[in-house]
Amino acid sequence: MISKNAIISEDAKIGKNVYIEDFVKIGENVEIGDDVQIMHGAVIYKNTKIGNGTKIYPYASIGTDPQDLKFKGEETFCEIGKSCLIREFTTVNRGTSASGKTVIGDETLLMAYVHVAHDCRVGKKCVLANCATLAGHVEISDHAIIGGLTPVHQFVRIGTFAIVGGASRINQDVPPYTMAARNPAYLYGLNLIGLKRAGFKPEVIANLRKAYRILFKSELKQEEAIKKIKEFSEYSKISELQNLVDFIEKSRRGITPSK
Repeated sequence: MISKNAIISEDAKIGKNVYIEDFVKIGENVEIGDDVQIMHGAVIYKNTKIGNGTKIYPYASIGTDPQDLKFKGEETFCEIGKSCLIREFTTVNRGTSASGKTVIGDETLLMAYVHVAHDCRVGKKCVLANCATLAGHVEISDHAIIGGLTPVHQFVRIGTFAIVGGASRINQDVPPYTMAARNPAYLYGLNLIGLKRAGFKPEVIANLRKAYRILFKSELKQEEAIKKIKEFSEYSKISELQNLVDFIEKSRRGITPSK
């Protein structure tokens, strides 16, 4: 069902079984997948692709211009994955010439008043709670959870299965599988509940706990700690250990410290 009160660009592509309510505005070069629902007053501005089965709630604004003073109107894009939930008053800006694109992965939930700035990459099955705010160029890996009222600084990365507490201030990278919280943020150990719920094997969790203690609870320098972890007999067999080490080695902003 498409409301006669919706405003839809002539060159927009609308899939099958799409539901569009009153006063929705869909701009130029927008592609709406099958089984998408777009509720009252939402705006899909331009150069945006919405994946199949996604549900967009009232007054969300997707694909709007980046809030970057260097932006001069260049052609940039926004992609929303399949089966996402985008709640009321959420804003997702397009990219800039830096990367050209802002991307939200499949089955991700953006709660009310979330802001995703230009050139961000949000993975699959992530949750950003109410009023979480991502500055430009932030990268969030699959299955991460960001608490409400939490700002994330430009270029920060948050690893897979990490969880960030509400009302925290994230200035540095949060490693995969960990918990971070407070202002300023600190690490508080592994996200054990999340890992167990996701079905991580006990031996994987045990090795991650051992690695965490070496990285953040010993007096070893980061390079020494990483070298010690790579000497684990299980290191070559456990991809999660490799992912943790790789994330830390590639950090540009530094790693959130442990409490």
